Amino acid sequence: MKTRYTVALSVLAGVAVGAVAVQGLHAQAGPPAYVVAEIDVTNPAPYEKEYVPAAVKAIIDGGGKYIVRGGATASFYGEPPKPRIAIMVFESMEKAQAAFNSSAYKDAKKAGDKYANFRVYAVEGMPQ
Repeated sequence: MKTRYTVALSVLAGVAVGAVAVQGLHAQAGPPAYVVAEIDVTNPAPYEKEYVPAAVKAIIDGGGKYIVRGGATASFYGEPPKPRIAIMVFESMEKAQAAFNSSAYKDAKKAGDKYANFRVYAVEGMPQ
């Protein structure tokens, strides 16, 4: 009977130590970075064909995740945005910078610059 209690207590202690370790790892993680892109497309067909697939791949390969890509907008105060909006999230500002400085994204951007005007910036988010 004592062996069962010892085993049960050991399992509970292991779970507690694991939970504390996971919390510590989450506390060490820096805040996410949100990249906002305002895109004024001047020539939609080649933009969609030449820029979008390569840019999306570069962002995803760089660790980014699109949370907004086009879609409807609503203005609550002031003028509504006229360009297309894309918002991406990265684990950190460093990962966002690395993705946008990658050769894959730079190559895509060269094509995109022919068909659109870009305003792209990153904002540090709240720690998760």
